[in-house]
Amino acid sequence: MLADFRHFLTRLWRNGRAELGFGWKSLRQQGPSQLQFWLIALMIGIAAGMGALGFRVGIATLQEFFYGASDKDLHSKLATLHWAWVLGIPIAGGLAVGLLLHAFSKTRRPQSLADVIEGAALREGRVDKREGLVSTLVSLITLSTGGSTGREGPVVHLGAVISTYVSGWIKADGITSRDLMGCAAAAAVSASFNAPIAGTLFALEVVLRHFAVRAFAPIVIASVAGTLVSRWQIGNVTEFALPVSDIGFYIELPAFLLLGLVCGLVTFVLIRSIFIAEEFGDLVQKATRMPDWLRPAVTGAVLGAIAIWFPHIIGVGYETTSRVLTGQIGLWLVILFVIVKIAAVAITFSGRMGGGMFSPSLMVGAMTGLAFGYIATAIAPELSGAETLYALAGMGAVAAAVLGAPISTTLIVFELTGDWQAGVAVMVSVSLSSALSARLVDRSYFLTLLNRRGIRLAEGPQSYVLGTISAGRLMRAHGAEDGASETRCFELTEQGVSLPPDATLERAFAMFDNGQIEIIPIIEPANEGDTPDLLGALFYIDALKAYNRALAEIAREEHA
Repeated sequence: MLADFRHFLTRLWRNGRAELGFGWKSLRQQGPSQLQFWLIALMIGIAAGMGALGFRVGIATLQEFFYGASDKDLHSKLATLHWAWVLGIPIAGGLAVGLLLHAFSKTRRPQSLADVIEGAALREGRVDKREGLVSTLVSLITLSTGGSTGREGPVVHLGAVISTYVSGWIKADGITSRDLMGCAAAAAVSASFNAPIAGTLFALEVVLRHFAVRAFAPIVIASVAGTLVSRWQIGNVTEFALPVSDIGFYIELPAFLLLGLVCGLVTFVLIRSIFIAEEFGDLVQKATRMPDWLRPAVTGAVLGAIAIWFPHIIGVGYETTSRVLTGQIGLWLVILFVIVKIAAVAITFSGRMGGGMFSPSLMVGAMTGLAFGYIATAIAPELSGAETLYALAGMGAVAAAVLGAPISTTLIVFELTGDWQAGVAVMVSVSLSSALSARLVDRSYFLTLLNRRGIRLAEGPQSYVLGTISAGRLMRAHGAEDGASETRCFELTEQGVSLPPDATLERAFAMFDNGQIEIIPIIEPANEGDTPDLLGALFYIDALKAYNRALAEIAREEHA
């Protein structure tokens, strides 16, 4: 009897090992099944949540070390410090950022949420792992030592790095990798804000930029996992503690519509200021022959000088945002704070320091809304509610326009404050702000940033997918039975109609449309005076078929 029992246990152990080995082999070779995918999403959610929590704790620890305060009372503490500390700490932080980027980054600039969006659309759900880790560290230093940015973009980028590692380990295809990136983004946002609903919609609306049913369940699982990690350490608390709003504001809805338009204009000013400041920084660096590694330190000096008089620009800024949402800052001071904060954000990004855009947009929006509320309630006091309700609506309106994410941003504002009764006011302002800013920029700060790099994701897949398909991959080789005539290829080449093998269909379609031709020779560029080698020809019909297949694959993913 004992021998039979031992034999049973041995057989059970061997079968279990064999099944686990087969499952791992199938996972590596064929991709995960639905159940496996959900388990992987859970693990990514936990890992991304831990990463977001560690990033938040890291900022708090370093701020305590440098300034002797947390973000909840940082600005009050800065007002009591000697000016030399307020000036010197951002300089030291900027120098550290510059040296890290110079030593470990190929681009010499920190990456951002825009690179995550690009990775989801164009790089099969992957980001550069090394650049991502360097950018996370740089952002941690920036936010701890005086940079005027936010922590949400870096934690989403860190989550994308985690999902990229996992996608590589399991050899995931493009659709699976993008879904895993969405899981990581959702968990990072949820852990950062204690907002599982908003984290889910943020991943779908901002990162994946579609609402595929296939991706919904695993993203929800990851988002909840990230929230549980956050609540395990921080507790089930909202970021801002506000009194519940009086819902008798429906007669004020025209004012909230006008606030939305004002916030749309403020968003445009904020985004344009960043790009203008970056261009100005490039001119200054070129004129002075400043090395790359010194640029963030000079930026830190400018920020430190501003912080001596306006300490609210330092760090994430949740203390000042809380004071604004509770109406503790007067009209003229809050208007001044808006101007200085926009300048500080632009200066930080122009200096190639790290960080995200969401927290600054929350702060700018809250201050804009409070200033508007003061004016609106002064004009019609008998019809007006609290000024702080305008601050809440403005916070959501600017943040939604900056991210190009009205749905998830509205929910983030609700979950940040716990005030669901003000929903109508927030949604009205968010809708008008998003609509106006989308006319003035390419839908969001991140899509505008990508467009400036020549990546036109805002125009939809029918535009950007052309840049993902190389002409060399589709060409018919020189000498093939179904290839093009050599004589015709040389005729077109002499007319200046040809492409290198690494050119994309974006260039090819422009040639097809302008020249009314059916083929484009693909040549290997040669040195000056030498004859280029004819590799083959790209046929118009082949390019059209490849384009249609790519669009069909995107449609299949979005409607799966």
